[in-house]
Amino acid sequence: MKTVIVGGGLTGLAAAYRMLKGGTSEVVVIEKDPEPGGMAASYHIGDYHIEKYYHHIFASDRELIDLITELGLKSDLQWLKGTTGYHIDGKVYPMNTPIELLRSPLSMLDLIRLARAVLMIKRTKDTSALDDVTAKEWILKNAGNSVYERFFEPLLRSKFGTSHDKVSAAWLFGRIRIRSNRGASGEKLGYLRGGFYRLIEQLTESIVENGGEIMTGCAVSEIIFDRNERSEKRVCGVRVGAGGRPELGCDTVISTVSPHALSRMIPDAPDIPYQGTACALFGMDRELMSDIYWLNIKSDVPFGAVIAHTNFLPVTDYGEHLVYVTAYFQDAHDQRWQSQERELIDSYLDGLEKLFPEFRRDGVRWWRLARNIDTAPVYLTGYARNIPPYATEIDGFYLAGMFSGTNYPERSMNGSILAGFGCADEIKIGSG
Repeated sequence: MKTVIVGGGLTGLAAAYRMLKGGTSEVVVIEKDPEPGGMAASYHIGDYHIEKYYHHIFASDRELIDLITELGLKSDLQWLKGTTGYHIDGKVYPMNTPIELLRSPLSMLDLIRLARAVLMIKRTKDTSALDDVTAKEWILKNAGNSVYERFFEPLLRSKFGTSHDKVSAAWLFGRIRIRSNRGASGEKLGYLRGGFYRLIEQLTESIVENGGEIMTGCAVSEIIFDRNERSEKRVCGVRVGAGGRPELGCDTVISTVSPHALSRMIPDAPDIPYQGTACALFGMDRELMSDIYWLNIKSDVPFGAVIAHTNFLPVTDYGEHLVYVTAYFQDAHDQRWQSQERELIDSYLDGLEKLFPEFRRDGVRWWRLARNIDTAPVYLTGYARNIPPYATEIDGFYLAGMFSGTNYPERSMNGSILAGFGCADEIKIGSG
């Protein structure tokens, strides 16, 4: 049996790894970018690698941690303090320890309401009914307007942009539950020394060593179907690139790309709303903010969060300060997607000057910009009913990725790995 996997992100690589380990003889991964990794790909800056989009591991990411161990990287998995803060009313407020919370712009009554809401979330076992309730509705009902506006709304806006008020409460519950490794001084998050580039590198090496093939720098333009002996539609191959190039025949296709990208290859792709991301990475000669890793923002700037990577990892690992500035958008006409790179970077720098009066542009050594129109699903109410199964109605055609059930109600690298594993297992069962 020959399997073609469309997309060389974490899900595609995980599926290939699992299938080859399970005895599948021929697996080909096709990735449109020059290197595999997808949303987990990295830049090579000087003598180090750094992710194009910020990433970390949660304590509950068992399958990802097991995979890291299996690939021989366990000794390099480190657990570090990931501090958070909010920029509200023109000021940065750390919000990690009990004392910092007491100093925050939330009143004592708001803090009590917030604590009660978080406790309710942690105690709720079945969140299926919350798929039809917006996070905003649930927060307003159970914590009040002030807690919503001053605490939750910046978080929702940083993750979902203009769709922040349409996201399901199930996502909110998943978000809080996944971030459970928290002590009195803050949250513990995992990161691979040397970057997640090493995870992608080890996965790709294992795939090739076990007989798999990874084709990079080429895109699938069409998934080709014919009819089986029962006149049912089935997969028979893919066409790579345009211009009538010969097809690559196969028995099975796994599409791990977004439904929007899939719609260019087949008719009737699943209709799942996605959002885009415009994520800038700045290399700086000085610290932007002290001690805070992740800063949510309630201010009129063109981005929703600032992530100071070297307030999480030691600056000595890189020799310079690294800061992500990121925004999500849901409209392809959004200026963060349409504008020229330099124009968008200038607007981000304008925003940093507004938020941090001591910030100086001459302290920025270099910048990189990663933009993707199909970053991740927007978890609108009713999302659970639209999650596609791995096996489609077409013989030999499978779907797995960020849109899979393993990434709901909260997406993660672990969820993407699980989607790849789950799809590979489904194919094995179907062919057994």
